[in-house]
Amino acid sequence: MKPVAFGYVRPASLAEACGVLASDPEARPIAGGQTLVPMLAMRLARPTQLVDLASLVELSGIVVRGDVLEIGAMTRQAAVERDAVVARDLPLLARAIGWVGHAATRAFGTIGGSIANADPSAEIPLVAVALGADILTVGPGGDGSMAADAFFLSAMTTSLPPGSLVRAVRFPVWRMDRVGVGFAEINSRSSDFAFAAAAAQLALDADGAIGKLVLAVGGATEIPTRLDVRALIGARADAGVVRSAIRTMLSPLVMMNDPHASATYRRRATEALAVQAVMQAAEQASGGGISAGQA
Repeated sequence: MKPVAFGYVRPASLAEACGVLASDPEARPIAGGQTLVPMLAMRLARPTQLVDLASLVELSGIVVRGDVLEIGAMTRQAAVERDAVVARDLPLLARAIGWVGHAATRAFGTIGGSIANADPSAEIPLVAVALGADILTVGPGGDGSMAADAFFLSAMTTSLPPGSLVRAVRFPVWRMDRVGVGFAEINSRSSDFAFAAAAAQLALDADGAIGKLVLAVGGATEIPTRLDVRALIGARADAGVVRSAIRTMLSPLVMMNDPHASATYRRRATEALAVQAVMQAAEQASGGGISAGQA
């Protein structure tokens, strides 16, 4: 198929971009285009005009500010994948980014584009929710910020105000010893959308118990969801204990049900993947590293 006719503008400033979006509710910003262009071709998206953000260099870059790492919305996923600072300070994102599409799409896809698209199976929103990132926005009303878990409302729907853009994502950095990360997902074939996924980051205390833990699941639910992990704080990373606690954490969540995977399957898969992610993180934090089979 071919897209419907649309206009095109390439603004020279953020103010101009937000002005166009505010004046035309049917206009759509385009960043890397890895999701929007196929949607245009299938006429799943019918914008009146595209607002190309490629010239807005102020939306790109990776900056560390104390215990926060900020990634500009137009930063390419491949740049994040290769960045040594991300590997050091955001190991969970560094681990998850390789699951995003494939090398060709990561070369053009952007961090902000993935966040703003809010696909339930996307890895970057899942990591943002897991780590408690803040989504920085810019719009006609000025700059704004909201927590990642408040940004995603439902599948492909966010709380981004009309006429606004995602400006950057601000991730907290854990400055502590014995930190490990885990990420796992399942799909029908490599690079396809995840039916279920889990992301975990933890720190072990001096006695080898879990001192700090964040765990979020996605793919199976309409939005990435951070779990209440208090039952595991102070516990040993025993697979049976972890599984029992995660099963309880997942019990209130509503799983999606579609032709690709049933809700029952997604619940089982989410439980298994969450356990795997936590155990991977614990192994890495204890100095065991991550085996090639888990990479």
